[in-house]
Amino acid sequence: MIKKLKLTALSLALSGVINAQGTGKDPYLLYTDAGKTTTYQELLKKAKEADIVLFGELHDNPICHWLQLELTKDLFADKKEKLVLGAEMFEADDQIAITEYLKGKISEKTLKDEVKLWNNFATDYKPLLDFAKTNKLNFVATNIPRRYANMVYSKGITALDSIDVQAKQWIAPLPMPYDANLKCYKDIFENAGGHGGENLPKSQAIKDATMAHFILKNYSKGQTFLHYHGAYHSNNHQAIEWYLKQGNPNLKIMVISSAEQKDISKLEDGNKMIGDFIICTPSNLTKTYK
Repeated sequence: MIKKLKLTALSLALSGVINAQGTGKDPYLLYTDAGKTTTYQELLKKAKEADIVLFGELHDNPICHWLQLELTKDLFADKKEKLVLGAEMFEADDQIAITEYLKGKISEKTLKDEVKLWNNFATDYKPLLDFAKTNKLNFVATNIPRRYANMVYSKGITALDSIDVQAKQWIAPLPMPYDANLKCYKDIFENAGGHGGENLPKSQAIKDATMAHFILKNYSKGQTFLHYHGAYHSNNHQAIEWYLKQGNPNLKIMVISSAEQKDISKLEDGNKMIGDFIICTPSNLTKTYK
């Protein structure tokens, strides 16, 4: 009997090693920032300890969306009403309609008619919103209305000075701090070959600043704020995190990032350090939309 138990324990141990290292057909592997394989249980443990969890997704990646919902469920099991949700995918001027939907005051059809929803809303973001509705959680629309980000791109950041006073409640407070040397904005500028000048990275920065603004506005000490957004908005602990730290440098922030590789058995150097945890999926994984 003892021998049998030892063999069972060995089998389980080997199974864990195989799952951690990858079998060649794994849908994803989790890595630490340094590129070492880790587990979802370790990610969850660290998420429970954080004030803010920035979940950087690849928008068309089904594994990212599945893990977002699973993490939301598991954090709720621990945090209950102290869990707050928020997302890039909802613009701040739609908050009233979203709140009315969460409280059951408007139907799903009305939500679709009234709110600027992404084309993968039904499969990827509605489950998160409905989880908040079922469990009476606050869900914050954090993104800047796209018309104002477009205004920055076409006319410059000072164009926002002229918008209506009421409209300014939907964007980060002005003047907006900005560091052109941050990799996230420097790369945008360089990859565009200078096209659009500083207006292009600043149109990205106003999104990051606005998301950070609404996270801070809706976060209270003792809560955990779980925020969903594209990975670029928090990669390398910049963008949203940089703006969060401008507002509150004492926050404990955890970044989950996402990357696709042809071979996921080893994290590529370029994908190391982009987050505290990196979800690595095969580049040929089926997409949620095209």
